[in-house]
Amino acid sequence: MIGRTRGWGILSSHPRYQLCGKHAPLDVPGKWLNSSHIRTDHTVCPNLTIGNFVRGDTVTLQLRILLACVAWSVCCGALFAQVPEADGELRQSPPAAPAAEPTPPGGAPTDTPGAAISGNPAAVNFLTGTGKLGEFLGFDKESGIRLGGLWIGDASGVLAGGLKPGDWGLNSLAVVDLSFDTEKLGAWKGGSVGIDFLQFNGQPTNGLSGGLQGFDSIQGRPPLNRSELYQLWYRQEIGDKFIIRAGKMAPTYDFNNVSQPVPVTDDSARIPSVTGVGFTPIFVNPTLLGFLPGYYNSATGITMSFTPTKQWYINYGVYDGSLATGDQTGLMGPQFNGHYFNIAETGYAYRLGEQKKPGIVAVGVWHQSGPLKAVDTSTVHGADGVYIFGSQRLWFRNPGVDNSGISGYYQLGANNTNVSPFRQYVGGGLTAFGLIPGRKNDSFGYGLAWSFLNTDPNAGAFSSLPGKALRSNEMMMQWYYQAAIRPGAYFQPAITYIPNPGIRPNTPGALAVTLRLTMLF
Repeated sequence: MIGRTRGWGILSSHPRYQLCGKHAPLDVPGKWLNSSHIRTDHTVCPNLTIGNFVRGDTVTLQLRILLACVAWSVCCGALFAQVPEADGELRQSPPAAPAAEPTPPGGAPTDTPGAAISGNPAAVNFLTGTGKLGEFLGFDKESGIRLGGLWIGDASGVLAGGLKPGDWGLNSLAVVDLSFDTEKLGAWKGGSVGIDFLQFNGQPTNGLSGGLQGFDSIQGRPPLNRSELYQLWYRQEIGDKFIIRAGKMAPTYDFNNVSQPVPVTDDSARIPSVTGVGFTPIFVNPTLLGFLPGYYNSATGITMSFTPTKQWYINYGVYDGSLATGDQTGLMGPQFNGHYFNIAETGYAYRLGEQKKPGIVAVGVWHQSGPLKAVDTSTVHGADGVYIFGSQRLWFRNPGVDNSGISGYYQLGANNTNVSPFRQYVGGGLTAFGLIPGRKNDSFGYGLAWSFLNTDPNAGAFSSLPGKALRSNEMMMQWYYQAAIRPGAYFQPAITYIPNPGIRPNTPGALAVTLRLTMLF
């Protein structure tokens, strides 16, 4: 069907995107606009089996052939390809003078080619891609215009157990990002404007395992064919301590962003992403799932960030809360129908010990307003929750020389509502950087996600099984290797094991595999 929608840009700022006490230049002005979106609700799971990709309802045959060919060529060459040195590559942020203390947590806003990246950069990076597309078209770094983006394609299948052993799903994600720096364009200081377009075509991959948390992070809620105005915002720096961003945005950039490392000024300690794990809980704590807007359901709102010191930040945001009612906010303009999502977070960055290992700890609270339907069909008024996360560099292999070594992260979360299938959550993981000889830009790691589920006897309604109960908890473990094929191109195979899929108490443990190719431009 064709639906008329309104897209609106709001704000998102974040001291976590600062470097050496200065805010990284990024963001855009929000205005009302009208747009048309074609929405196709093809959500039937196609019959895909190992070695036999049958044409499905949501992904074209050409995409299947392309993805299969790319995955095969990458598998053959990834272990032998050498990534060129970083000379001439676009850095995440401008170089800065060395500093003894870390800047506020968060990390640089863009992706650095030739270094370990997030498993889904579209979910956690403020600006998408490397900006190479704009440079190719003649917009240099001082022009005030940046054009970049990414494409991610993956194939995920359940090898054994789960609901549909032997079945596979394919997903394709493209994001194009255009941003303007008002100062470089000859206007006022500290302003920036951004607009993102998102195209997703995929299949209900996560449902094959029977897991509820999501082992493949680029597939979310239906419709699984979507074209949307992902972001439209204006951002303004006020002095050197306050930032405001307003418009349509993904608040997961600013809140509960576990993947963003502490930005430091010495290259030997800098990493682009704390982890490359590809499951959904690393991008949104399950106790926030369905409440916090993010990939690919952004929402209209305002984010305010205050940095009292270089190590301490405070963020507050309020957004259209229609996501909690089941609305697809990524495909819609602002609703503001009595449902609002409020969230506040504070965090502290530090460097530990003689080797000054970077670390961060943060805590957040949130409130969802408005009437919501609980799983027992009763109406509840609002929902509340709390979360904690942190990351820590654990080991430098070559202190002061390069960033090779090991980092870790942890997550906690809880809510008080019968509206969500998730009630409490704990997660954590380890990431190794540059430890394979001759592969300094590769990384590999492990992630654990363990959710305690809604115990209402009707909680099966969350998985389209009304009158049935969910398992009491669900654990998910993922191992991955991220190979930097060349600057801006990464191949990432991952193995996921879910010993106790939450959809039904008797669902057998699922062993799944994901083959993901990420291209930044």
